[in-house]
Amino acid sequence: MTKDFDLLRSLPRTLLQLARYYWRKLYVRVALMGLLAFVALGFTQMIEVMVPDKMAQSVPGASADRLLNIIANAMLAVTTFSLTVMVSVYRSSSSQWTPRVHQLIMQDSVTQNTLAAFIGAYVFALLAIILRETGIYVDDRALVLFWVTVLVLAYVVWSIIRWVLHLQTLGSLIHTTRQVEDITCTQFRERLETPCLGAKAWDGTVPDSATPIRAKQSGYVQHIYPEALQEQAEKAGVTLYLSSGIGSFVFLHEPVVWVDGEVEDRDAFEEEVRSLTVLGDVRTYDQDPRFGLLVMSEIGSKALSPGVNDPGTAIDVLNRSARILSLYKDETASDADPQYDRLRVRPIDPFDLIMDAYSGIARDGAGEVEVQQRLQRCLAGLMEHPDEGLQKAAGELGREFLDRALEAITWAPDRDRLLSKTAQRLRD
Repeated sequence: MTKDFDLLRSLPRTLLQLARYYWRKLYVRVALMGLLAFVALGFTQMIEVMVPDKMAQSVPGASADRLLNIIANAMLAVTTFSLTVMVSVYRSSSSQWTPRVHQLIMQDSVTQNTLAAFIGAYVFALLAIILRETGIYVDDRALVLFWVTVLVLAYVVWSIIRWVLHLQTLGSLIHTTRQVEDITCTQFRERLETPCLGAKAWDGTVPDSATPIRAKQSGYVQHIYPEALQEQAEKAGVTLYLSSGIGSFVFLHEPVVWVDGEVEDRDAFEEEVRSLTVLGDVRTYDQDPRFGLLVMSEIGSKALSPGVNDPGTAIDVLNRSARILSLYKDETASDADPQYDRLRVRPIDPFDLIMDAYSGIARDGAGEVEVQQRLQRCLAGLMEHPDEGLQKAAGELGREFLDRALEAITWAPDRDRLLSKTAQRLRD
């Protein structure tokens, strides 16, 4: 992510988005735990001088040394083992389900916190041993160091127990699909709580007076900072039309944003806007609920491959996708004034959502009658959704998927079962 720190302009939402982005990075948590080790030892030294001499001499320095040596020796081995397990889970999940879940599992908070705890404890032990060897912590003033080391050791034991319990499900099908569903629901809710990212809904028509800001590289739109874009548009007195939404692939020199209005320093303004519309080589889950639906669909399609042949997983994916789609509401239906009146963003199309969630499984499982029955049942349920746009999309695409399935299924009794009940409602 380029020029992130240029965005620090006292904009609360922008700062919060950046904080959330970096908090999901493993190196950030490791660095914070290492810093905490330094802080803990510093406070230990400060508290030690306030302890009465008689009490301070009740625990010899050798007792703390033994615990520090245990932590220093064990943490290196445990960290190496944990990294090996983590890499193994990442690879197996990518090959079993879909490579797109790799980046989600890499952001697993329990895994990151555990590794950070191990490395932080290792740094604490090494630094404490160095301070002991240099004479900063003397033998008759080691009481606070001993008990702080006990607390660190207790935290390590608790982290190991939590890590072992977490490994029972990490990378499994149920855990992976649940992770994808949870992150997709979270992004869906955040998007719908601030429709069109807080901008005005846009139908895609560009004013004749607008001029484009073109991409300097090809890639997916990974992140948009609407608050900072609004500030730039207000300063320049222009309106910005975001033609490339989150998750869109942009080619080199293709318009990313259209600017309606005159800007004094055009080159500087374009650089600012580009830095606030982040492009990358892969799609991410941030701000992109459609990507989560695509990943869920890929898991279902992989389960329907001849080598796996697991229609039960595809059915589970269909149900989870239906739960996600049930959250949908029309982004243009809100009567409230937009937060960012100088930005224009296209709303999410319900047809695109259903295609993302179901088209892959409808194609790859066209000949599986039990999968098609569940697919038609999910679409029939979405036809009861209060939003008319989603109802229409579910009805039209449901008929399309049904026609494909009827051509693929050769056994007449299977076709009859598919046409019964829920599927018949979609066909009528």
